[in-house]
Amino acid sequence: MARVKVVTDSTADIPKELLEELDITVVPLNVNFGEDETYTDRETLSPSGFYEKLQKSETMPTTSQPSPYDFETVYRDLEEEDTVIFSIHLSSQLSGTYQAATLGAEEVDTEVEVVDSKRASYAFGIIVTDIARLAKNGADRDECRNRLEHLLQHTTVFFMVDTLEYLEKNGRIGKASALLGSLLKMKPILSLSEEGEVYPYEKVRGRKKAMARIVAELENIYGDQPIQLGMFHAIAADSSETMAADIREKLNVASEVTAEIGAVIGAHVGPGTIAVTITPAQENV
Repeated sequence: MARVKVVTDSTADIPKELLEELDITVVPLNVNFGEDETYTDRETLSPSGFYEKLQKSETMPTTSQPSPYDFETVYRDLEEEDTVIFSIHLSSQLSGTYQAATLGAEEVDTEVEVVDSKRASYAFGIIVTDIARLAKNGADRDECRNRLEHLLQHTTVFFMVDTLEYLEKNGRIGKASALLGSLLKMKPILSLSEEGEVYPYEKVRGRKKAMARIVAELENIYGDQPIQLGMFHAIAADSSETMAADIREKLNVASEVTAEIGAVIGAHVGPGTIAVTITPAQENV
């Protein structure tokens, strides 16, 4: 039976303690402030350090993906007999990371299943941790693949940004571009399409009403079934916890993780963003 190992990239925004517990290998992206300052996501630039720097900088940060060789190196380091690697990554609509991983996988003998999550941040981090936990508990390739396919079909994500400025300037606004110039006091609830592109789910007047609307929609989708809850935010811990408390009250939360949105995703959504992702729970998760 082939042993399963799990690889992801730093935009999954998985807390360090979970990475260590579940033996998840991370390939980092980079964040650039101009031509002379380049930082490695979560290695040389923490989430808190990034937002502090962002607020002081006159330069809009840019991001860059790992090279195919970066992935090839990681896959070679994980090579063992009877091993299959599940390499799960940021939406290909938002980054070339998935394509780089695919090219890297072509250069190694080990079997690598490269997966376009069509999601971002902990919205796919929650999937990565689920599969890694399965693998740690001895699940084989088919069990992991079946669970992965189920999660990709049944994981929900909603998020709110303080401003669309960052999404617009970084070219990641997708179908939400229709909202520009027409918001006034409206607070857009955003999500990711089946193709992995940002789109406006609904417009609500005011942040509190938008948060309540998200919770109501999640309750409508998941009802009483046990769920895994992921809350993630960009220096908006209080708002994130307020929404989490409401979700705990109204949904059947089997497990919960709170994550910080790191520098790469933070460069595209900006400070003040709060997000929630939910996926069906499984036994022993």
